[in-house]
Amino acid sequence: MKRVALMLPRLSRYGGAEQFGYRLAEHLAACGEFDVTFVCAGQDGPPPQGVRVIRVGRPVPGKLGKTLWFALAAEAVRRREGFDVTVGLGNTVFQDIARLSGGPTGLFWDYSIRAYGEGLPRTLKSLARRLSPGKQLARVIERLQARHTKLLVANSHFVRDLTLEAFPFLQAEDIPVIYNQPDLSRFRPADAARKPALRRDLDLPEDAGLIVTAGTNFRLKGIHVLIRALAHLPASFHLAVAGGRSSGDMLALARTLGVQERVRFLGRVDDMPALYQAADIFVLPTFYDACANAVLEALACGLPVISTACNGSSAFLEPRAVLPDPADDAELARRITALIHGGSTARNGFAPPCGLEPYADLIRNCP
Repeated sequence: MKRVALMLPRLSRYGGAEQFGYRLAEHLAACGEFDVTFVCAGQDGPPPQGVRVIRVGRPVPGKLGKTLWFALAAEAVRRREGFDVTVGLGNTVFQDIARLSGGPTGLFWDYSIRAYGEGLPRTLKSLARRLSPGKQLARVIERLQARHTKLLVANSHFVRDLTLEAFPFLQAEDIPVIYNQPDLSRFRPADAARKPALRRDLDLPEDAGLIVTAGTNFRLKGIHVLIRALAHLPASFHLAVAGGRSSGDMLALARTLGVQERVRFLGRVDDMPALYQAADIFVLPTFYDACANAVLEALACGLPVISTACNGSSAFLEPRAVLPDPADDAELARRITALIHGGSTARNGFAPPCGLEPYADLIRNCP
């Protein structure tokens, strides 16, 4: 059996990179071909069955300290243990395979800064990023990773293309693209007759045109744009927002626009399939997403979906469902009106490699 290590700062089932890492470890262990170890700084909950965990802790405070500690500690474990194959999933310098799940930091900044208003807020955010030692260290790690990893794997063509732009010494043919795939046993269409009951369970209006979105960083995900778009729509349209840390500024915007009674912030939602199945449309007007899992989950649940050209998973959407400018709330409202009851917006014929088994194949074939 090949001794395989997955390296990621946190072992958890919550969060995009974390959920992927957990599911990949689970899949590899279930194959019966791999002896799987998960190297992490911290752990939330039990690991997948058959997976050994090595925790290196977080003894150094601050973003810089945590990033540097994990990079060094994971490398020490890698050298000590002598794994056959190591897979880096975030903030590690040396590995056999590295999954590029977020895109180059500098280009992420260029895209995402548009989520902040013109003037002082944007200037302060840009300065905070560029003066952060931890973020600058992450950029150094990215460049070292690009130079020293045998195989880089992108989770979308969007990320691959940005990586080539940031590191022109790389070649497109050397970076395979493997998209995320939702757990299709959980994310699937529901019987339309169940929708009223699902909405009652979630305390959502039964007779509304229900728009659903999800995300942690509300501004980056364009929730303020979606609230402005809601103000262009009839009063029968309502918005439910899953996730996030603080909704105060978004609620203030909704009050200013007079739509506060039509917006619900749900916080963390553990049963996301039920929320998708209760909705009429899923909308993610994100300013930057490497490959938003929520778009793929909503498509798997049979919803019409709208996102932006700044999202890697928009490759799965028809052009009419891809908003060129994530800040254009009037155009977003127009597309919601056109697509909310128009059936699936999934792009026909687009079937790239996706899911976990292609990663298992890469590990099997890694010398």
